[in-house]
Amino acid sequence: MEDRILIVDDEEMICSKLAQRLTHEGYTCDTANSMEEAFNHFYKYPFSLIIVNIEMPEMDGIEFLKRVKAMNTKNLVVMMTGYPQIEKAVEAVRLGAYDFIIKPEDLDLVVLSVRRALEKKRLEKELEIYHKNLENLVEERTSRLQDAYRVLKKTRLDSVTVLAGAIDAKDPYTRGHSDRVRKISLEIAAHLDFTEDRLEVLEYGALLHDIGKIGIKDEVLQKPGRLSSKEYKYIQEHPLIGVKIVEGIDFFKDKIPMIRNHHEHFDGSGYPDRLVGEAIPLEARIIAIADAFDAMTSMRPHRKAMAIGDVLMEMGRGRGKQFDSKLLEIFLEEKIYGELVKMPDAM
Repeated sequence: MEDRILIVDDEEMICSKLAQRLTHEGYTCDTANSMEEAFNHFYKYPFSLIIVNIEMPEMDGIEFLKRVKAMNTKNLVVMMTGYPQIEKAVEAVRLGAYDFIIKPEDLDLVVLSVRRALEKKRLEKELEIYHKNLENLVEERTSRLQDAYRVLKKTRLDSVTVLAGAIDAKDPYTRGHSDRVRKISLEIAAHLDFTEDRLEVLEYGALLHDIGKIGIKDEVLQKPGRLSSKEYKYIQEHPLIGVKIVEGIDFFKDKIPMIRNHHEHFDGSGYPDRLVGEAIPLEARIIAIADAFDAMTSMRPHRKAMAIGDVLMEMGRGRGKQFDSKLLEIFLEEKIYGELVKMPDAM
């Protein structure tokens, strides 16, 4: 059966632009410029995917998503917006949206999202069939099931990466910061006895460690001069803001300690809980090193990027104070920073 896509937006030009491109890709498309029209289509045809503008006038996309999921939880819905809104993105993920995309300036990205969504749907259907016939298919299908599982895991990582991109977009000076912290954190953890599952949790936590900065005012985040003591205390609220954003979502439960405690110092002088030593979660101690290194080697509004030699000296002075000595030793002795600073987006 061919894939049928419903596009819902109150701007006819957007609907037409999307439908034309997706039809060219081989999909059958229906468009709707109002929620009433959208539901008329929805009741009439079985759709493989629905793309809906989150800012519709008579009913927003979140309410539409709730109603669609109430009728069939397996319906795939991609939310579309004219500008990044982290609160609505989190809410959409909570309610089961597959993806959250910016209005199609780049149609190639929209096509990619659609392909991934429909591939996910096909894989889930395959998995459902496999489970029904598991006893007879185990040996024959094991390899394909593993491939499908890897694709589904990557889909989840792609969604979290979208959220991380929205975080970094708040401040042009930190673009790419979340991904670099992820890479450094995983390099450090590679020298520890982390299981594959624990490494995956660390990867997500590192990507989302600064999610609370979405709640910090731009004029403070992007201030060209040094922060006042009052502004600095305000910035220090971002770990707790981050916890409030993700709490209640089961998937994020084991990432909360990293979001909350990545600014704790080993000697207890950090924030928000002033934890000391190994009372600080291990993953948060790892991210603290990666976060500090990338912050110092990146340009900021009030200063240029520091030279690597100066950064390493500064981090050495934080041994046992700001940083866990054993983890810092791994970072320095294994020269983890050596390859990372060669990456085009590392500065």
